[in-house]
Amino acid sequence: MRKGKIYCSVGITAHNEERNILRLLRAIEKQKLKNVSITEIIVISSGSTDNTDRIVLRESRYDSRIKLITQINRKGKASAVNLLVEKAKEDIVVLESADTVPLKNTIEHLVSPFFDKKIGITGSHPVPVNKTESLTGYMVWMMWTLHHEISLKDPKMGEVICFRKKFEGIPILSAVDEVNIEALIKGQGYTAKYVPKAIIKNKGPETVAEFISQRRRIYAGHMSAKKEYSYRVSTLGVTRIISLIFKKILPSKEFRKHPIRNSIFTIFTILTEMYSRWLGKRDYKRKIDHHIWKTAETTRNPV
Repeated sequence: MRKGKIYCSVGITAHNEERNILRLLRAIEKQKLKNVSITEIIVISSGSTDNTDRIVLRESRYDSRIKLITQINRKGKASAVNLLVEKAKEDIVVLESADTVPLKNTIEHLVSPFFDKKIGITGSHPVPVNKTESLTGYMVWMMWTLHHEISLKDPKMGEVICFRKKFEGIPILSAVDEVNIEALIKGQGYTAKYVPKAIIKNKGPETVAEFISQRRRIYAGHMSAKKEYSYRVSTLGVTRIISLIFKKILPSKEFRKHPIRNSIFTIFTILTEMYSRWLGKRDYKRKIDHHIWKTAETTRNPV
């Protein structure tokens, strides 16, 4: 913190994100900031074979804060995160995936809590752009709604986070980087804060197969973090999730638009999540590596 402002580095991890990277960069460039200043925007492009790198370099001509770091071979997001931690010059770092887009005041909301020296990590509020009329769109909406409701009482980091640079790196084989960072930060006595106003738009999977693949990988990662750090994320609790379905999902306006159809969708989502968790648990026990995962192609469409 200098001159009453918090200075931060923004890091973007990308792999073949030509469809969304320019939209994301310009959204960051146009952030409305008062108490926060972005001194650099670091894009770590890991094994990209499309136009991602060219788009970033072209945009860097107009904004000197933009820096491109390329990894010739794709090494996984954890590797990119560790490279960001090494290269970022500021003590406060925003970590954003290249398939998201922040609203105009998101960075201000996400970073401002760091005026409190007890805060070590903050989490954003992901809002999916998927249409809820479709089965997978409803599934994505339901999962992120549950995450939001849980995080209001017990913060769970995901998608876009901000943290103090108080560690050298996370496990290279991590498939859930935000969880590992959260565990490391809180393990040093800092607190986590969920920031509902720090909204980011993201695109969830549009096929059931991709939904299962994503949820399977995440659950396997949560199991690993629980073992390595004795750290349990807030969204693991089944009882809490079931309670919130009755308290928040079923009474919601979204559900009541088509109660019969959405009752079927809700049951299908619950069963799919249970199946995905079973697969994730099996993967963890079999030591199946998820740190370099196949990106859900349908999430690559512009946010």
